[in-house]
Amino acid sequence: MKPQDAPLVTGFALVCVALFIVLAITGYQAQAFLGAGFIPARFGSELIAPPGTLLPFFLTPLSSAFLHGGVLHLVFNLLVLLFIGRQLEAPLGAKAMAVLLVVGAYAGALAQFLADPQSTVPMIGASGAISALIAMFALIFSRSQTPAIGPIPSHWVRALWLAAAWIGVQLLIGLAGGGGFGAIAIWAHVGGFLAGLLLARPLLRWRFGAR
Repeated sequence: MKPQDAPLVTGFALVCVALFIVLAITGYQAQAFLGAGFIPARFGSELIAPPGTLLPFFLTPLSSAFLHGGVLHLVFNLLVLLFIGRQLEAPLGAKAMAVLLVVGAYAGALAQFLADPQSTVPMIGASGAISALIAMFALIFSRSQTPAIGPIPSHWVRALWLAAAWIGVQLLIGLAGGGGFGAIAIWAHVGGFLAGLLLARPLLRWRFGAR
C-alpha cells in the first residue's frame, strides 16, 4: 500500500467534512454537540440515550471525534490526520489504523473524564485519535537513537521522553488559554498520545509478526 492509498484515513476525513457541512447548513450543530459529544457528567447516570441526546454515553467518545466546532478546528485536525495518517496506514494497514484511532479516541475521552468528571461541557473533535497517530508516528519514524537507562530499554526511554515533551507542550497550551485551560481539551490530547505510545509496538507485532 502506498502512502497515498489510505482508504480508512481518507474516509474518516470525508465523513468529518460531510458531517460538518450538513450540520452547518441545517443549523443542528449545537444539538449534535449535546447529543453526540462526549460529556463527562453523563457517566454513570444513563444506560440508554435519554431525550435530548442522540447516542448512549459509551458511544460518545467515538461519535465526538467526527464533530468539529469550526472551520479552523476541522481544517487543522484534517491536515494532521491526512499527513500523518496516510504515512501510517501504508505500513500498518486499515485494521491496525482503525484500532489506533478508536483506542486513541476512547483514551482521550477517558483522560478528559478523569481530569474533570463533573464537566457538562461537550468535548468534540478528533484530537484524541489524532494525538495517538502523532505519538506512533513520532515513535516509529524517529531517527534519533535514545540510549537505555539502566534496566529501561531504549524504546521505552524514547517513549517516556516523547510523553514528557507532549504533556509539557499541552500544559503550556492550557496555561496560555487561561487557568481553566480554556476551551482546549488538553487532557484528551495527553490521553490519546499515551495510547499511541503504548499501542505502537503491539500493533507493529500484529501487522508484521515481529518482536
